Amino acid sequence: MTPPSATVVVRREDTKPFYEGPEICREYFRNDDLWFGSSVVNPGDVGAVDPGHVGAWEIFYCVSGEGVMDDGEKEYELSAGDTVAFPPSVPHRIHNRGTEPVVMVWAGGPGPGTAPEA
Repeated sequence: MTPPSATVVVRREDTKPFYEGPEICREYFRNDDLWFGSSVVNPGDVGAVDPGHVGAWEIFYCVSGEGVMDDGEKEYELSAGDTVAFPPSVPHRIHNRGTEPVVMVWAGGPGPGTAPEA
């Protein structure tokens, strides 16, 4: 895919939700260089394990609520304003042990010669 040559605006209503377990995801943008989206996990729920992305870091920013990210070995507690970055190929998932929905935005980008896994 060739990157757009102009600014792109993506409205929420132009995205389609998809589910990874009870995690509600929306992807807003994807090209050969990066992807960007959001996840909402309701209280008591745990999202599906994302297997990680070959050659690409993935960053999560906690917009609201409190969430716990894990990489299969360690847990990382996040509150609004906190960020965690997972190295290439590291599996991860979102837990919500709080009392309100946790909203995370995420972005990643492939390394040279790699493409993100959907």
